[in-house]
Amino acid sequence: MSVRIGTRGSRLALAQAERVAALLLDSGHDSEIVIITTEGDTALGVPLHEIGGQGVFVRALDDAVLSGRIDCAVHSMKDIPARRPAGLATCAILTRDSPADFLAHTISHREIRVIGTSSTRRKAQLLRHMGDVDVRQLRGNVDTRLRKLAESQYDAIVLAEAGMERLGLTIPGTRLSPDTFVPSPNQGTIAVVCRDEPALCRILLPLDHPDTRTDVGIERVVMEEVGGGCFTPQGIHAQNGHLIAEILSLDGKRQVRREADISSTEQARVFGQELRREGKELIREAYERLGIRDER
Repeated sequence: MSVRIGTRGSRLALAQAERVAALLLDSGHDSEIVIITTEGDTALGVPLHEIGGQGVFVRALDDAVLSGRIDCAVHSMKDIPARRPAGLATCAILTRDSPADFLAHTISHREIRVIGTSSTRRKAQLLRHMGDVDVRQLRGNVDTRLRKLAESQYDAIVLAEAGMERLGLTIPGTRLSPDTFVPSPNQGTIAVVCRDEPALCRILLPLDHPDTRTDVGIERVVMEEVGGGCFTPQGIHAQNGHLIAEILSLDGKRQVRREADISSTEQARVFGQELRREGKELIREAYERLGIRDER
């Protein structure tokens, strides 16, 4: 069986799909890559929260899997919403790459004033930890963002270190420690989603990395309990069962942060419930300022 792998068309998305294709070939299965265009790829002038957040990149691929146009889809797992359509299975989670953010810049750190990012989390963390900086909206694929940095439209931009590694890029700048700049849940992780069919799952199961699945599973449980999606600045990161999570105000001036060693889904659920309770005012304020209704 030749597996039809669906992906977005950016260079990074294709690199991720090609990794999956190579792993499938190693396990004895041919594949072909099918490019699917999403609304998030075409509406570049609109902030993500106005077109549905990171989940906008996932919906078109979900539809293509369910309709039978493709057999599976490759995602940056951090883009996958908590609520998933019936009939889909996350059949493989690859070994995690770096979860860290990277601040790309060519000028000295003290000269940085204007930073580009589309993430409310990254903006809040930059404002909290870098003081008097101007964080401006920046969307587009990695090449587009690097071009705008080279054109001096920004003094620095934020990239996922994992994406740089997957593209083989060496860029001047500063790695942002995940302990301080707590990443988005599941950042640095590639997920393969297919129709919930035993035959497909058996083909893709050898690609799964159990330890990564455990860590990102803990992060997703906390994410589901906290809510807020990409609208509320929040970082959630688990490594070998040690969990760090935080919720910030949009301006980065206030923060709720918790750490714990987690060994079960139930512990993660309680952790998330407590974090949401402690950060409920920050979540409410974020929804109100962005003009979005909190369904919870």
